Amino acid sequence: MTASPQHAARDEQPAAEPDLSARPRYKNPIAVLLRHRNFRLFWLGQTGSVIGTWMQSVARGWLALQLTNSPFMVGFVSAAGSLPVLVLTLYAGVVADRHEKLRMVKVTQSLLLVEATLLWWFDWSGHITIVWLVVISLLGGTFTAFDIPARQALMVELVGREDVVDAIALNSSGFNLARIIGPSVAAIVIAKWGLAWCFGLNALSFLLVELGLFMIRLPPWARAAAVGSPMEGLVEGLRYMWRTREVRLLMSVVAVYSIFGIPYLVLMPVIARDTLHSGAQGYGILLAAVGVGAVAGAVSLAMAGHTLQRGRLLRLSTYFFCAFLVLFSLSRSLWLSSVLLLAVGLTMIVNNALANGLLQTIAPDELRGRVMAAYAFVFVGMGPIGSLLAGGVADVVGAPAAIAIGAAVMLLFVWWMLGRRRELHHL
Repeated sequence: MTASPQHAARDEQPAAEPDLSARPRYKNPIAVLLRHRNFRLFWLGQTGSVIGTWMQSVARGWLALQLTNSPFMVGFVSAAGSLPVLVLTLYAGVVADRHEKLRMVKVTQSLLLVEATLLWWFDWSGHITIVWLVVISLLGGTFTAFDIPARQALMVELVGREDVVDAIALNSSGFNLARIIGPSVAAIVIAKWGLAWCFGLNALSFLLVELGLFMIRLPPWARAAAVGSPMEGLVEGLRYMWRTREVRLLMSVVAVYSIFGIPYLVLMPVIARDTLHSGAQGYGILLAAVGVGAVAGAVSLAMAGHTLQRGRLLRLSTYFFCAFLVLFSLSRSLWLSSVLLLAVGLTMIVNNALANGLLQTIAPDELRGRVMAAYAFVFVGMGPIGSLLAGGVADVVGAPAAIAIGAAVMLLFVWWMLGRRRELHHL
């Protein structure tokens, strides 16, 4: 496929410095929520639903450990939920750029409700096996592969380009607020009613997001004329990302973060049970601690506004994230581990929100769905590699050592990559 003259010219140059109007402008961290009715409906529904999603995540990891007693299988089940994202999400980005994003999100959220209901029924009826758990996780990952790029690209339509970075930070705070509430509620539900009802309550929580989505009112969607086949559209997006140095650099950092940094969450059930000897309740406390730190990080980022030099902060947040992970791997106290995870959560969300926000600010409107699909590809889709790698290493040397090794590898890469490259320093 031959790129259009505009795209060809743009591909020859590094991304222009983003307009300052696209940077956060508010000292009030919830100003964007008050300003935009559509985003408010989206945020409230998503935050409520993600509480259920975190409950399901806790229950699924614990169920995998109960069924197999294997850290590797805990990682394998997590990988099964991410593998379809790796395979399908780049194509899903082309679909998102060529179809109405709001309608696409409504469909994918409805399908995720079905997936949660299946998990509830299989566990409640006593038919659940590790095979069924993997199969249903694959099914949910398939729906998620199409949901992520459409939902991420929808953000600009809800708030406008000038407020998108604020919206991403606030959306991250809602996600991590749910990370606090979800595991805590899951621990209570597991203790009183069993794992199955975490899946059942997650299914009910999807009704919240569906209600919010159906109340959103956007201007009539005009179908853009598709140029070329979906494969040609995919190639166009990949060519832009490869030739735009800032985007390529950000994607490489996100990929290493996903493979070597994020798996500490996958191994959390093993840490809670075998290292800290705290059971499902301790597991919930650890995840809640990550969430508290992440909410603090997201709110702080939104309050700081455009005064931040975001490229430099991205580098520093990554260094501190790795350092706190190493310290966490050395802890054998539940409460010390929780305190360290507060810091891990804070630096993690600052890193995530900055990378996502920089990509959304740099990407042109006509390619945003594909750029967000690529972000999901490396952030979520690379998860199976990290989960399997971390699970395999944990089987050999233990979960704490696996977390420390991953953090060390990530630290060395980011020090080498961001320390010697200057492309992000002006952003």
